[in-house]
Amino acid sequence: MANKKCGYVAILGRPNVGKSTLLNLMMGEKVSITSSKPQTTRHQLLGIKTSPTSQTLFVDTPGIHGDQPKAINRYMNRAARSVIRDVDVIIFVVDRTEFSADDRLVAEAISSSRAHLIVAVNKIDLLRNKQDLLPQLAKIQSLLPAAQIVPVSAVSEENLETLTSLVESVLPEGPYYFPEDQITDRSERFMVAEIIREKLMRQLGDEVPHAVTIQIERFTRQGKTMHIDATIFVERDGQKAILIGKQGEKLKRIGSDARADIENLLGTSVMLTTWVKVKSGWSNDDRALKSLGYDDA
Repeated sequence: MANKKCGYVAILGRPNVGKSTLLNLMMGEKVSITSSKPQTTRHQLLGIKTSPTSQTLFVDTPGIHGDQPKAINRYMNRAARSVIRDVDVIIFVVDRTEFSADDRLVAEAISSSRAHLIVAVNKIDLLRNKQDLLPQLAKIQSLLPAAQIVPVSAVSEENLETLTSLVESVLPEGPYYFPEDQITDRSERFMVAEIIREKLMRQLGDEVPHAVTIQIERFTRQGKTMHIDATIFVERDGQKAILIGKQGEKLKRIGSDARADIENLLGTSVMLTTWVKVKSGWSNDDRALKSLGYDDA
């Protein structure tokens, strides 16, 4: 029987390039929230995938970006960069044709890593002519000559199995670090807060989601029902009004959508109560960030 393998695999890239979607597909289940908006992922999150012969520890990370106007942007960059030196494999996710200044930042950050480097060129389903991919592949290979390049699609799942098999093949031998039925290192409270934030990201306009964070105030079981109280913090009164909506309809819809996913996560009925409060400037205040749970990087 082959020896078992176990190792950490960082998924890195600029914002909004499809890292979390790719993680969920490789995991075979949803562990990281997704939306079409940049900077949806704010924290490191571990996805644990166990097979009979390997345990792959995927580290989902915030997008690395050059513009750092606020403390939360600097936090996200630290959270992403901090994993580079400690992982066995790096999956650098890039777009099919665009290679931006932020992509170059990521390439520079990982160029001296000792990890096995794989570049996943994402969204190839959007290419009309696969020949259009060649300049991108040549640019990546010149910047990262040691990298193995795999064109993939998180939508059509093209080459997903190839990428997954490649990752497993380069994992180091060793014992499993986590129980075989565990899928993440994050607590249920954390996952619940992320589900609520995902619904906010998907239903609100471009400005408000980035000014929003969630704090779980109560998480207690009474009988067969989990009672959860969540405070949604925004930075301005105008954002609060937009989030609540006319006669509270938008907040009700967000709560209803979130509750359905939370019940699926917890496997029990849920009573979810949400409040919206203004906490001015929280995203540019290091002390406020720590009090709101941004303290793991």
